[in-house]
Amino acid sequence: MRGASRASYAELRERLSAEARGVVTAGRVGDELFAVVRLLDDEHGLRRALADPTKPSDEKRAVAGRLLHGKISAPTERLVTEAVAASWATPGELSDGLEQLAVEALTIVAQNDNTLDDLEDDLFRFARLVSAQPGLRSALIGTTSFDAKASLLSGLLSDKVSAVSLSLITQVLTHPRGRSPQAVLDLCASIAARRREQLIAVVRVATELTAAQRERLADTLRRAYGQGIHLNVVHDPAVVGGMSVQIGDELVDGTAASRLAEVRRKLAS
Repeated sequence: MRGASRASYAELRERLSAEARGVVTAGRVGDELFAVVRLLDDEHGLRRALADPTKPSDEKRAVAGRLLHGKISAPTERLVTEAVAASWATPGELSDGLEQLAVEALTIVAQNDNTLDDLEDDLFRFARLVSAQPGLRSALIGTTSFDAKASLLSGLLSDKVSAVSLSLITQVLTHPRGRSPQAVLDLCASIAARRREQLIAVVRVATELTAAQRERLADTLRRAYGQGIHLNVVHDPAVVGGMSVQIGDELVDGTAASRLAEVRRKLAS
């Protein structure tokens, strides 16, 4: 998001915290916001009108209110009417903002249920599964219907992830908005991490870490970066030994494989 959109979204996040109190309300708000995003993505003319910076804010609030009143809950209606009254760099960023707000609402559910760790882990593991299974990826990005995708995801995940994880994954992958499953799930994971102001560290190791090793590593990274760290540990035989840690664009590679590769490069030069 660009400047005006970022400011508008920050204000909406504050409103969301006030509106989406409790698991039931937050879950309903999240599901309803996803439905509004699908509506705006289908109705381009409506989206342009509601994001038009030349139209008075009260006029746009009134249009959204007439369209949605009685069809969604009062907290969701208030959030949407404030969103259309805000400033957005492009009409598409109005939809982007509402979608991210929907994800935030479901992370509030996980936070209240004390399952935020589970949500982040579920998103990470399923993103890796999709990346490793071309057939599954094709089914999720192809012309498969909404209901068929939802049924596929339910069959794969209903007994393996938390209820809020299944809800969030289903919402974003049945309507990916032209993005890859990996990109959508990564966006959700970053929002979940931000909910408790944590960075996501992807750790690649040759052998599994013990619980004590994970805690020591997380503590070391917390002290180094000055904020919370959520570890996503990947067992990767190609690592050979040691580990690599990636946080955002920063990669700390201490693997034997990387050292051997460096030796080969020097020998070949």
